Amino acid sequence: MLLPRPLLPVAVAVAGCLPGLAVALLGVHLSPPLAALAAGLAILGSSFLLLWACDAAQADISQALALAVVALIAVLPEYAVDMYFTWQAGKFPGGDYSQYAIANMTGANRLLIGVAWSLVTGLFWFKYRRSVALDPERRTEIAFLVAATVYALLIPIKGSLMWYDGLVLMGLYGWYIAIASRRPCVECHVEGPAEYLTGLPRLKRRLATAVMFAFAAGVIIANAERFCEGLIGTGEALGISKFLLVQWLAPLASEAPEFTVAVMFALRGRAGLALGSLLSAKLNQWTLLVGMIPAVFALAHGSLDHPIPLGELQMSEILLTAAQSLLGVTVLCLLRLSPGHAVLLFTLFAGQLVAPVAVGALPRQQLFGLHADQMHSVFSLLYLIATLTLILDQPRRLAAMTRGLFAHEPGPTLQEAADEAASA
Repeated sequence: MLLPRPLLPVAVAVAGCLPGLAVALLGVHLSPPLAALAAGLAILGSSFLLLWACDAAQADISQALALAVVALIAVLPEYAVDMYFTWQAGKFPGGDYSQYAIANMTGANRLLIGVAWSLVTGLFWFKYRRSVALDPERRTEIAFLVAATVYALLIPIKGSLMWYDGLVLMGLYGWYIAIASRRPCVECHVEGPAEYLTGLPRLKRRLATAVMFAFAAGVIIANAERFCEGLIGTGEALGISKFLLVQWLAPLASEAPEFTVAVMFALRGRAGLALGSLLSAKLNQWTLLVGMIPAVFALAHGSLDHPIPLGELQMSEILLTAAQSLLGVTVLCLLRLSPGHAVLLFTLFAGQLVAPVAVGALPRQQLFGLHADQMHSVFSLLYLIATLTLILDQPRRLAAMTRGLFAHEPGPTLQEAADEAASA
């Protein structure tokens, strides 16, 4: 019996999960690269299943619950990887697991702004020759992302990530949920497998989404450790930086579904919706994901007295991520992302990725007296300079950043917001 066409992606995603699930259940020992590949494919397939199930579930639960619970479930793959590294850091404080936790977190956050935001904007402009305009309701996400970013800048300044930092960041997300839940309910935009699921009778829909949730969560939990340790082992076996593998390969597996859906929406003329969903993902990761790191570390370590051990490299990574986030929200505070700003975000992202390698390959391993390990500090400064330049060019960006922080108020229509931003 042939599957309905909308369910073919579900079948492909499930097929991708099976090798990793079989390896986990049977206890098969694979080489680190094969283990990372099998587990990574399983997490990737599970990420798509969670995304479709979350979209379908919004037909059966209140908007407030959808914001609070579905948002958490959708990013379970990212959290599973990072929380594994954090838990191991708490159990073995003298090891390298703490730096891997920071690597995964910073990589995921920087990919969203540097690649995903820019990609959506670029594709939309090439097809429709227009900048991306955000719905006015997205002021809430922008305002809370500003607050979280400003607080995150304090972490490298004081040199520690403590349990109370986690409380502040998670508290900001709770505050955001309380305000965002007051938004009027709107029709969900679903396509593909999620659209097929929402068209099912209520009982079948709820059963199908529950099965998808349970299966995907089980696969992720079963493969998180194998994926993380496989990446570390692969780095050791191939002589590649384990930090870089964790920072960029791990987030790719968990972020791929969000990237894919955002690209599809952009190509179909819904770039505002695509960028809005990526903005929500950034806020989620920059508050909950970062906030849970000290909490999980303290639980595994059995004490609140000691912060998660972070060195100069990890602090520079957090500073760079916070500086990029500050530029990102400064660009978006007028509810518009132009191709020029998208190029700026991508260029700086590519630069901070390539510069340390390029400088390290020079004969004297330095450029203008700066070594490879100083490149991230240079790009942090460039992000901050770009942010200050935008604010000085349009001072009203500062006022726009605070809108939506205390209450959700009706704003102009999407077209009105786009016209206002275009005339700025």
